[in-house]
Amino acid sequence: MPAATVGARHYLAIVGATGTGKSDLAIEVAVALGERGVHAEIVGADAMQFYRGMDIGTAKVPSRERRGIPHHLIDVLDVTQEATVAWYQPVARRVIDDILGRGALPILVGGSGLYVSSVIYDFAFPGRDESVRARLEAEARTSGIRPLLDRLRAFDPVTAERVDPANARRVVRALEVAELQQQGHGASLPERPVPWSPVTVVGLTVPRELLVKRLDARVERMWTAGLLDEVCGLLADGLDQGMTASKAIGYAQAAAQLRGELTQDQAIAETQRLTRRYARRQVSWFKRYPELDWLDASSTGATERERLVAAVLDRLAR
Repeated sequence: MPAATVGARHYLAIVGATGTGKSDLAIEVAVALGERGVHAEIVGADAMQFYRGMDIGTAKVPSRERRGIPHHLIDVLDVTQEATVAWYQPVARRVIDDILGRGALPILVGGSGLYVSSVIYDFAFPGRDESVRARLEAEARTSGIRPLLDRLRAFDPVTAERVDPANARRVVRALEVAELQQQGHGASLPERPVPWSPVTVVGLTVPRELLVKRLDARVERMWTAGLLDEVCGLLADGLDQGMTASKAIGYAQAAAQLRGELTQDQAIAETQRLTRRYARRQVSWFKRYPELDWLDASSTGATERERLVAAVLDRLAR
């Protein structure tokens, strides 16, 4: 694939559920492109990999294993800072524009659906109203999240079905948006979104039973690799003060173990359960992408990985 075959504004996106091998494949594709005269750089779209120090629990590829491929939007926030899609969208697009401006190919990689969508599609974010937010947060503290979920279902049953009921921050935000839309002040992703810029979107898929085994094993490896020590250090840096980072799957459970609220077996089992549920939500999210081309990422053998890289390059050249 000569450099001329990649459009001046074209970029690649590799998406899919956690545990499907997106990060490793992106590096392999970037290396293969380099051998063909196309310089590629990776742009992260994993909300928890934005955080410095959150390495083991996010399966972040270590710098020494990135094979010289530049990575952007990884390790850019402290754990006390809040990650939001409204912050991410303009930053990620500036990074992509900069890479394109240097004649290189951006590869957007991640499984955080709304973050990926905010880059790929041309849409504006719903407004904010601090007074509405404060009122809803106060209601959540005093009455719990269930009444807010019931009200969200009345306003917007589709969003209520998609939002994670265990994530109070997401429920509050969804209800804030729903109330503002009722008042005529909201905005949302249209049913037929328009791409922001020409893009090839590739999704990695793994059969459910195999993916569950991979995810459960990965969670166990996280504890073996030292997740508790990592979380202990992050708590000293203010992890429990972070609006976003403190809720990360695995980190919240490890912190609970350190506080004596969960045994290690309980923390691992809860992390496995939540990871499986998160993967299901990711698959459901990306299935809505009309232009997405799914590739089977079941095998991790060298020959099959070469086949997968070749398949991505083929789709990029179309």
